[in-house]
Amino acid sequence: MSLTAGIVGLPNVGKSTLFNAITKQNILAANYPFATIDPNVGIVTVPDERLDFLNTLYEPKSLVPTTFEFTDIAGLVKGASSGEGLGNKFLAHIREVDAIVEVVRCFEDSNITHVDGKIDPIRDIETINAELAIADLEVIENRINRIGKKAAMSKDKDTQMEVELLNKLKSNLEKNVAVRQIDLNESETKLIKSFSLLTAKPIIYMANISENDLVAGENEYTKKVEEYAKNENASVIKVSAKIESELSELSDEEKELFLSDLGIKEGGLQKLIKATYDLLGLATYFTAGSDEVRAWTFKKGMKAPSCAGIIHTDFEKGFIKAEVMSYTDLKNQGNEKKVREAGKMRLEGKDYLMQDGDICYFRFNK
Repeated sequence: MSLTAGIVGLPNVGKSTLFNAITKQNILAANYPFATIDPNVGIVTVPDERLDFLNTLYEPKSLVPTTFEFTDIAGLVKGASSGEGLGNKFLAHIREVDAIVEVVRCFEDSNITHVDGKIDPIRDIETINAELAIADLEVIENRINRIGKKAAMSKDKDTQMEVELLNKLKSNLEKNVAVRQIDLNESETKLIKSFSLLTAKPIIYMANISENDLVAGENEYTKKVEEYAKNENASVIKVSAKIESELSELSDEEKELFLSDLGIKEGGLQKLIKATYDLLGLATYFTAGSDEVRAWTFKKGMKAPSCAGIIHTDFEKGFIKAEVMSYTDLKNQGNEKKVREAGKMRLEGKDYLMQDGDICYFRFNK
């Protein structure tokens, strides 16, 4: 299961600097470096200290972490929704991502001109969010124009329900309420997926601050962003593009020393990935053996057969049982044999809900 986050922001907020920095960092092993799909897409390995333990224990021929894809979405300016700048390209790219990372400038620098002449993170956020809302309104209004008359004339319940939902979304968007903030039931949520609405995507605000402010933990601008985000139940990650750029040039040991000297526990990429996993309700399970140790991303609430299907569709179709132990039990016991002796190895069936940190061996009919 691939995870894609689109990095958006106004010009000169540090968006591309952050993208270049975090996608240059090689988190785990040299075997899994940053890879370029095209000039504005990068893949990074997801940091997970559990893989280090599993690698030491099994000494596999291959170690495969799960990955995270970032897309640096260019061209956003005021009027993007009507084609200004690279507006159409921007909208096409952002429709394809799972989550939005909105970079907001929260630093002063006389050498870097702000597109609107003054630092105002809330104005910047509202500018971007307004463009997304306008684009969504266009999609919704076009759909209403296409099926509105049909709903009125045919009395088809499904079509009428869709029109009611579309009008509900339209009314909220006109009040600057993003689709992700609207209370929708399960059938409504399923229906809007086909619309690929931009404001339906979960969002994280990334406040780009100076090195000094990062050490301090905040500034007057980040406080405003946090208050804004709180009102829509969104997360705020505080990073320094300058520090991330410097970190990207260092070895793992040098990174730890650098962050330790600053009094910072982890870099911006680690914070971002953790926040995005939480935002999207994602977790990790593992397969482990002498040939390969591998991490797999799944969505919380998925059952064992569906998780097996992430590896291969045949695993899901022919699923029999999953032999499961938790990472915590394996680490506490020291090895698989002791896990079995302690009665901590389990056989789980088709209704088993996979848990973060599960280590699995799938049994299936070929």
